[in-house]
Amino acid sequence: MAPKATGTGKEKLALPLIILLLVIIFFATFNPIAIVGVGQRGVKVTLGKVSPQSLSEGVHFVMPFISRIHNMDVKIQKKSIPTEVYTKDIQQAKITYVITYNLQPTNAHKMLNEVGMDYVDKIIIPVAEGTIKDIIGKWNAQDLIANRESATKDILFKMVEQLAPRYIDVKGFQIIDINYSEVFERAIESKVTAEQDALKAKNKTVQIEEEAKQKLISAEAEAKSMRIRANALTQNKALVEYEAVQKWDGKMPQYMMGSSVPFINIK
Repeated sequence: MAPKATGTGKEKLALPLIILLLVIIFFATFNPIAIVGVGQRGVKVTLGKVSPQSLSEGVHFVMPFISRIHNMDVKIQKKSIPTEVYTKDIQQAKITYVITYNLQPTNAHKMLNEVGMDYVDKIIIPVAEGTIKDIIGKWNAQDLIANRESATKDILFKMVEQLAPRYIDVKGFQIIDINYSEVFERAIESKVTAEQDALKAKNKTVQIEEEAKQKLISAEAEAKSMRIRANALTQNKALVEYEAVQKWDGKMPQYMMGSSVPFINIK
């Protein structure tokens, strides 16, 4: 009689558990799964070589010790940066600006391969500051204050043009603040005050000249009227008498003899 087999069922059950445990240990130790998050692009690097395409959001598998995935942010970002520049008339200005940008999603792998993860410090800031210094250097300090919007548009246009081939899309640019030295700012204030005072004086002069002109016109008109009236009175005796009637107060003139004589010849 053959002996009974013992433990066969337990051995069959233990084998899958062992395999599962080994898989869990493998995944926990070597982590062959990489997740590319929302607003990111993954760049696979295999034995030091960058993959020729960027990976989209989701789960991706890599070979442990051989491949690795770098996640690169492609969302729109804002960065505020202070810098110092010189204007055309050699005035130093401290400028704070904000640049809005994003890494081009389809070129994330090229950026990592050619520049690295720190592309903001290596590309964006140097291009931004070079562009700002170039554009600001074309304006005199006082004119820059009045033409900030125009200068901002010129800077934005040039930055878009220069950064697009370097895998950066510039969405916006804004100059937040422009500060000159205290001495220069006081000089500007004094100049503005002087210009305002000069304008007030000019307006007052114009007003006085206009008033004098009006008086002259009025005097000339009065003189002309008097000449016309005098000529008319000289040539027309009846008109003289008419003028006298217009000025008569209704009382007859009195003479020393006590009689009143009409001063108008009524015939």
